[in-house]
Amino acid sequence: MSMDMRGLERAVAEHGRVARVVVASVEGSAPREPGTAMLVWPDGQSDTIGGGALEFEAVTHARIALADGIDSLVSRSLGPALGQCCGGAVVLATEIYDEARLANVPAGTYLRRVTGQADPPLALQRAAARTRSSGEVVPTTCQSGWLIEPVAPHVRPLWIYGAGHVGRAIVEVMAPLPDIAITWVDTGADRFPDNIPEGVTKLVAANPANAVRHAPSDAEHLILTYSHALDLEICHQLLGHGFRATGLIGSATKWARFRSRLRSLGHSDAQISRIRCPIGDPALGKHPQAVAVGFAAEWLSSSPTAETGMEANA
Repeated sequence: MSMDMRGLERAVAEHGRVARVVVASVEGSAPREPGTAMLVWPDGQSDTIGGGALEFEAVTHARIALADGIDSLVSRSLGPALGQCCGGAVVLATEIYDEARLANVPAGTYLRRVTGQADPPLALQRAAARTRSSGEVVPTTCQSGWLIEPVAPHVRPLWIYGAGHVGRAIVEVMAPLPDIAITWVDTGADRFPDNIPEGVTKLVAANPANAVRHAPSDAEHLILTYSHALDLEICHQLLGHGFRATGLIGSATKWARFRSRLRSLGHSDAQISRIRCPIGDPALGKHPQAVAVGFAAEWLSSSPTAETGMEANA
């Protein structure tokens, strides 16, 4: 498993400081494998490391660590004393993250001291070097108070609603690009092509607007369904949910009607203006592949830290 930087960044942005609890090592039978992690803040948490009593104790410890601002390694035997029957043992690393620390997490592999000796073990230094030289993925490993983990590459989440001609064309163009995670939503399994490109998650939802709540708040969205009513409801849900950028297929007339309806649903003009309609480059024409090429060009010309073309050209 890899360190989920996007999830950690979202949690820090929302809560300021969070404790990340990761299963650093395992001996024998345990609920989860090394690299499994959860995030904890004073009044909540996300994800799970499993184990019932183990997790309860880990959350309590994480909140103490948050208050003290101190990283730690804790070893726990999974026996009757903890109310567990696994019989193995785990080492949990609890680390405190804020914006400053996030900025220092390197890409690829993260080797750092949690507690213990001043210098990293030679085996972990060599593992980190192999990653830099050959791209080898190093598993989560803990030795002498030092922890090494693979870091998941930063991907941009793109949610596409509609598996019609334009949706298919955009997925075909976008799926091969690096550092992108596509979720493709439509009302029935039969609306999708037989072969879904690698790295694309198919999501069947009788009402695609209900899928919006599962999207990360920093996702980019393209609304391309066969129904104006569905398109409008997705726009409505997105404006209440939050997003990085949203594009809607349609004409100027359709967008004028949508703006009026969205105002009547309580959204301000400033909110509504964040949705771009139409999408693509009109100079390229309305052919599905032309729309796809236009959108892909906007995507590639934008950076993860800047507004996308969908918003910049709104």
